[in-house]
Order: sequence, then C-alpha cells, then structure tokens
Amino acid sequence: MPAQERLTELPDLPTTPGYAHAVTVTGTLAFVSGQVAVDAQGCAVGVDDLAAQTRQALSNLHHVIRRFGADWSDVVKFTWFVLDASEVQTIRDVRDEILRPALGEVPNPASTLVQVAALFGPDFLVEVEAVVAIPGEASDV
Repeated sequence: MPAQERLTELPDLPTTPGYAHAVTVTGTLAFVSGQVAVDAQGCAVGVDDLAAQTRQALSNLHHVIRRFGADWSDVVKFTWFVLDASEVQTIRDVRDEILRPALGEVPNPASTLVQVAALFGPDFLVEVEAVVAIPGEASDV
C-alpha cells in the first residue's frame, strides 16, 4: 500500500475527528477531479438528499480510482465541497459507512471541507475530489 503513515495525533493539536492531519505516500499520485451525484447517463441522483448524493459521488470516485488498481486505502486526501457545512455529520456518516469496511481501524485520509455558494449544477449538494497514491508501478496504469 503506497499510503504509509496517517498522522492523527500531535502534541499541541487536538486529535482529528475522523480524518488524518497528514498522510505520507510513496510512488505515483493521481489527482482525481471532483465527482458529483450523477448516474451513468449523467442524470442527477438523490436531489435534495445529501446522504444519497454523498454515496453516489463516492461511488463515482471509486469507479475512477479502481481504474488505477487503487482502493479506499490508497486515498491520501479528500476535498469536499458542500452547499451547507452544517451538514458535515451526514457526509462523515456516509464516508464511514463506505470506507470503514475497506480501512478497518486505519484512520481516514486527510480531508478538507469547504462550503461553497454553488456547485456546477443546481441539483448538486456535494462534490468530492481526491488525491490517490497508485499502487504498483506507474507503467501498470
């Protein structure tokens, strides 16, 4: 696994609530564009339902990273863009529902959440992008 250390505890900083302060990696990185809640036909999924949209956006992200032979344990960092940051617990709950089976007791990747005025379409409540440490050699991709 190219994600080496997940730093969650440091003197003079509080323990992180469900993510790592930093993650170290070896090898090739992929910078995955933001994914939103669209199905294979490009139609919005889960309009007005943040949990459903988070699941779909993560599912779309997973399709991308699997193309590189990566999985959730290889995600170094998430960046979340949301319309309402007060709903962060919904995102955390869905993230953990999806990542916990793959990560077990390993801390979640580093993470940033930003509240935005709008996303690229009026039906979207959340967008997630990722930095992924690709397992194996770059030529395998």
